[in-house]
Amino acid sequence: MKMVEVDGLNFEYPDKKVLHDVSFSIDQGSVVALVGPNGAGKTTLLRCIVALEKIHSGKITIGGMDVTDHPREVHRMTGYLSDFFGLYEGLSLRQCLTYMAWSQKIPGLDVTKQVIDVAEEVGIGKILEQKAQTLSRGYRQRLGVALALIHDPRLLILDEPSSGMDPDARIALSRMIRRLHKSGKTIIVSSHILNELEDYCTDMLVIKDGRVAEQVRLQDYAKTAARTLDIAVANIGTAHMSLLTSQPNLRVLQADGDIVKCEFSGNNQDQQRLLQTLMAAGVPVYSFSSTVHTLQDAYMDLTAGKATKP
Repeated sequence: MKMVEVDGLNFEYPDKKVLHDVSFSIDQGSVVALVGPNGAGKTTLLRCIVALEKIHSGKITIGGMDVTDHPREVHRMTGYLSDFFGLYEGLSLRQCLTYMAWSQKIPGLDVTKQVIDVAEEVGIGKILEQKAQTLSRGYRQRLGVALALIHDPRLLILDEPSSGMDPDARIALSRMIRRLHKSGKTIIVSSHILNELEDYCTDMLVIKDGRVAEQVRLQDYAKTAARTLDIAVANIGTAHMSLLTSQPNLRVLQADGDIVKCEFSGNNQDQQRLLQTLMAAGVPVYSFSSTVHTLQDAYMDLTAGKATKP
């Protein structure tokens, strides 16, 4: 089932067109990394999805509901943390969350429990009586995520959620997103920190110059992407190099001393067979390491046109 469907979306400000015929869909239960350079249109796209901007043409549906025709219903279905957001500085965290719960029409008897549960989920349960104005940037982000989650939305959209967080908070955020994913939520995360997105994302949507540059399921990319092998051979010689260059699925990139860096397009079983072949031929291999390509590799490959849409 599709949670998000965008078809022919165009959006422009008075002096600039930002989104150009954007079309894509997101499956229910996916965690999508929305990536691209600054000024690509990512934040504008997110605001259009959550019905905070009036689109000029095209159509967006959330859970089958048109965001233009039913914006209030879409707001109740989605949780949105913007890149820059305001807080009621004079209220305590408990009051901020309670007010948001009332705004989302959560039944009165459930509000207190929901506030406590969400606060514990994002790691602010012990400071609920603290005023919002006293929070550090990292804890403001945690409160922002809690406000987006308070009504248990089906779709969670986070724009730069880890901005200002310390390493411990970033790790906690990654764990929380993985838990939310396991619970069945659909999540879109926009961030420039690709190694963090790699911890929990299932898909990647690349926006460039206001257009969809690529959309790929990361599992499919991993199956087809070549990995890097570093093969260390003691006293490496010409015969060793000749044997390496003759192996299937293997392309020698460079040799630096005893270390031969190769691109390998086979699977795990092919990699095992390669090592067995080298050992059987008497090649004195003393190190054999494989590096699986990362989300950053996928982003660079896709934006360079090395991969195609599935």
